[in-house]
Amino acid sequence: MKTVEDYKNGELLLIDKPLEWTSFQVVNKLRWHIRKTFQIKKIKVGHAGTLDPLATGLLIICTGKKTKQIEQYQAQVKTYTGTLVLGSTTPSYDLETEIDATFFSTTHITEELIHQTTAQFTGNIEQYPPIFSALKKGGKRLYEFAREGKEVEISARKIVVDFFNITAINGLEVDFEIQCSKGTYIRSLAHDFGKALNSGAHLAALRRTKIGDFSVDNAISVEAFIQSLKKE
Repeated sequence: MKTVEDYKNGELLLIDKPLEWTSFQVVNKLRWHIRKTFQIKKIKVGHAGTLDPLATGLLIICTGKKTKQIEQYQAQVKTYTGTLVLGSTTPSYDLETEIDATFFSTTHITEELIHQTTAQFTGNIEQYPPIFSALKKGGKRLYEFAREGKEVEISARKIVVDFFNITAINGLEVDFEIQCSKGTYIRSLAHDFGKALNSGAHLAALRRTKIGDFSVDNAISVEAFIQSLKKE
């Protein structure tokens, strides 16, 4: 049984983020229920690494004094599984925006070529974040420029990909598993992978399975956490 002091002194919660929720929504929901359960006015709650709304999987949530350690958890390597679709692109590089181009040729793409191309995306690489992202430029988030239809110069970022494995190929759908450093945009990687194949690609599904040694196998749903509070 956790007490209000436990949450104030600092708890580390492993949450399996549901589809279409923002990471911020998860934090707000948990904070609200902790406050309501223990009838307190405020408590610090934060997450150690954003997941896009269309991604599911592991979110590390810190409460109370544990929020001071968020950066240490953010810095750990991340592991994801996902699916990219060849032959079409979207402005956001995932399905948050509509497919805008489907004219890419895919007839030249063999399974062997797909496997060979992963080598270009392994090790120390440079990556351009998507324009549809929460990164800031001049105090304004990039997705705000994107929604206004304004062009903005984005700088490349250095990232590290420990491994990028293709786990299944079903027609134009390619399943993968990847382990990468903090700040890696899997959407950008999917987009760039399509370009490297002289075609196009977008991210169709993404799930974060690990952050460092923390696994989604040990995470609980938002609802399960709320239910656990009711028992306290």
